Amino acid sequence: MGAVAVGVPAAAARLLAGGGLALLPTDTVYGIACAAADVDACRRLYTLKQRPATQATAAVLGSVPALLELLPEMGLRAVAACRALLPGPYTLIVPNPAGRLAHLCGDAPERIGLRVPLLDPGIADLADGAGGLLMTSANLRGGPDPSRLDQVPEQLRAAAAFEVDGGSLGGVPSSVIDVTGPVPRVLREGPGLERALELLR
Repeated sequence: MGAVAVGVPAAAARLLAGGGLALLPTDTVYGIACAAADVDACRRLYTLKQRPATQATAAVLGSVPALLELLPEMGLRAVAACRALLPGPYTLIVPNPAGRLAHLCGDAPERIGLRVPLLDPGIADLADGAGGLLMTSANLRGGPDPSRLDQVPEQLRAAAAFEVDGGSLGGVPSSVIDVTGPVPRVLREGPGLERALELLR
């Protein structure tokens, strides 16, 4: 998406702060999201998606400065990877020595997934203002990743406090790269992977 606003509701921040769920476009697929620090909302989202509590979910920010403010202890190597690749279609698994947002980390609170998509400015501001979003593909467990809002299952749309239509997206989830060790490890292949590995050399 470019810099053209896609119609973020004026009450969106208040709805998220109140524990609401949202359907939002990213630079890859549509996601269902809530405020990352709201443990109760995160649990409701997990239950809605039939997602095991042991399965980690990335925190999504709207900008790299907000990401670095959220997790200042991640280490120089991880910071360099974030600055090189983000914003973009990548989820980076980074060290989490302070155990921040441990409820998003599954059974490995010592590391956390972070993502800064190329977002519409209104959605980016929403993510940063919420202190980060828990966001996962807006599908049911094992279902296809939606590239259009009308492909999102009805039960997810019914559960959302608001939704934003960003048109047709690429439809391929982000590349997932673990940068917690000395050599990057690809956990999921997705858009821009070859470029990412070149930049991380």
